[in-house]
Amino acid sequence: MAWEIKFRRGIHLPQIGWWLDAQERTDRAFVSHAHSDHIARHREILCTSATARLVRARLPGPREETILPFGRPHALAPGVTATLHSAGHILGSSQILLDHAEHGTLLYTGDFKLRPGLAAEPCATPHADTLIMETTFGRPRYVFPPEEEVIASLIAFCRAALAEGATPVLLCYSLGKTQEVLRALRPAGLPVMLHAEAARLTKIYEQCGTTFPSWREFDARECGGHVVIGPPQGRNGAFLRKIPAARTAAITGWALDPGATYRYQCHAAFPLSDHADYPGLLRFVELVQPRRVLTLHGFAAEFATTLRARGIEAWALGEANQLEMPLR
Repeated sequence: MAWEIKFRRGIHLPQIGWWLDAQERTDRAFVSHAHSDHIARHREILCTSATARLVRARLPGPREETILPFGRPHALAPGVTATLHSAGHILGSSQILLDHAEHGTLLYTGDFKLRPGLAAEPCATPHADTLIMETTFGRPRYVFPPEEEVIASLIAFCRAALAEGATPVLLCYSLGKTQEVLRALRPAGLPVMLHAEAARLTKIYEQCGTTFPSWREFDARECGGHVVIGPPQGRNGAFLRKIPAARTAAITGWALDPGATYRYQCHAAFPLSDHADYPGLLRFVELVQPRRVLTLHGFAAEFATTLRARGIEAWALGEANQLEMPLR
């Protein structure tokens, strides 16, 4: 008998009574990482130590925690062993590999990327019979340029803005992307200020052992001459209004889309992402060698179609094509 997989604002595995990245409160949930669309006020969670610390900071309150290091098997339910593996997305992000004598092995990736990051553990690729994978950039046109080239261009943008008396403002998520960008700026030696929430989360990274170049918390009175890192927002956002002569850049994988600067209301956009691009998604499937793939998020249906054309059984969860096959 195969794994029974249900999808509704998260993955439900009724055979063992656990959810994977449920977005609404449940009794038991594996939490792959601490981004807001992957957490909720669950009664019990399973995650890594870094994810637990970040969840506590973002969603305070009582909960039961089972904290696992990467690679250590854990008896999750009768007959089921769970092992966490790094996802390479943000600090502490993990995939979960479930092993059952009758159901076989199931790997759920959460958000992941194969490319080495500057502020996340390297991604693992354990073998599994069934793979549930995130496919945000699941179309062929999403091929990210080498990160060293993107970082060089980003540093050049910051230096040019400062030389012209403007304040470069890099717009990126407070958790994960901010810390990646902060480390990317190290070779430039530029003074950096962080938005208050980004600063709070960066301190947790530091407590977990991640080192960064020198930075300060944002102070509008002294931000001139600094690179400022703050949350994504339009040109009239409250944070940006505090910064004189702001020159903004969005840091996102969606920078590959035509009109990205118009969409994000910014002066520039740089395709630095903490998700796998299209070649990375294909390579991940090759390495995991699953018998069946279920895709999730982004261009899930398109990527499943691509895999089927390559002879791999693949279907998109939450899309109409899941009606073409039984999930039991």
